[in-house]
Amino acid sequence: MTDKPTRRDLMRPAQLLGFAFGAALFAGIVTAVTMGAFQALPGEAIARAWSVGAIAAGVAFIVVLLGLSMLLLVVDPAHARKDVDRPVLLPKDDSAEDDDPPR
Repeated sequence: MTDKPTRRDLMRPAQLLGFAFGAALFAGIVTAVTMGAFQALPGEAIARAWSVGAIAAGVAFIVVLLGLSMLLLVVDPAHARKDVDRPVLLPKDDSAEDDDPPR
């Protein structure tokens, strides 16, 4: 067995879908409320508010799912659990050991 985490270990598909669903639910409800879904409007306006909210929820779901998936492709699984014991934004000291092997 290896100690290296896989991409699947970094974020499980259920977590990815759950986060995208939560963002979509938030976007859909906010869109529907802003368009007046809970106000005393004619039925046609309320139906339009919910349909635009559903469209916004679908778009948000796809965008968040695609965005998170692309961000996960950038992460190197070998470096995901590496401890960093120095400031990240400062340049590496030449006298210290280099964490990355030469290529």
